[in-house]
Amino acid sequence: MEILHASLKRRHPGTAAQEGEAAKAVDALWAHAEPADGLEYASARLAPDRIDLLLCLLTRDEPGQPDAISRAHRLIARSHRTSPLLRHGYLPLEPPTAEDRAAR
Repeated sequence: MEILHASLKRRHPGTAAQEGEAAKAVDALWAHAEPADGLEYASARLAPDRIDLLLCLLTRDEPGQPDAISRAHRLIARSHRTSPLLRHGYLPLEPPTAEDRAAR
């Protein structure tokens, strides 16, 4: 199991979160998850300037499979593109860096 944390920055800082926003963000992740993502668990927590996401993904040890960081990024980016809540309320997730990968 791979445990990953990501944050989406609020598009308009200082804007109050909608009621149930964290649950709707998690719903968007589940709605857009594909079997190849290996999503097993997702949660969200609101902060004044961002939403923090915690994802648990199945470990994929087969050759040629994308690493967990890539799979999480694709899932979050896909959800951001298709969810009005995420697209209008938050900035897109920045691509993972070499430092992100080295920290794993």
